[in-house]
Amino acid sequence: MLHIVDDEEVIRDSLLWLARSRDIAATAYASATEFLAALDGRRTGFEADGECLLLDVRMPDVNGIALFDLLVGRGLTRQLPVIFLTGHGDVPMAVDTLKRGAFDFFEKPLNDNKLMDRAQEALLLSRQAGSTAMIHRRLETLSAREREVLDLILEGKMNKIIADDLGISMRTVEVHRAHIFDKMQVKTAVELARLLK
Repeated sequence: MLHIVDDEEVIRDSLLWLARSRDIAATAYASATEFLAALDGRRTGFEADGECLLLDVRMPDVNGIALFDLLVGRGLTRQLPVIFLTGHGDVPMAVDTLKRGAFDFFEKPLNDNKLMDRAQEALLLSRQAGSTAMIHRRLETLSAREREVLDLILEGKMNKIIADDLGISMRTVEVHRAHIFDKMQVKTAVELARLLK
């Protein structure tokens, strides 16, 4: 999902049309406050297909830099890469935001194709970050013993060998293996290896 935050309606409409012309799902907000309300009102995390924020620098109320600072403070800029848009080119500001984790910085008038190309790259990065975070959340649900069994499964060891290595029964290994597959949401050791490679 591409999020567009700009106080100018004509810019929002133009960017929405441009995103949809590239088959990118998009939504627009007239202010940083409106976007934050939507972000804070979510019941779930970030979308599996990735998310990106096109953010105008100069807006009344809360400007783009202040919103960016808030997102950086919350540690959200990997899962929600920010591309700044500004009609007032400011090289030091661009350099500063890029150093602090902004994905890119575009001056208006925009090169539509370059902007959408970068948005698609940001969506891919977000998707990858989201997948990594999801895998870590699943791994955190495993017990210490399940982690030991997981490591041995990934080494390609059979249940009997795992049981011997850990000094537990084969039935216990089977139970741990079932729990691991369930928690990691896979059906086979091959899927598990693919997920964790």
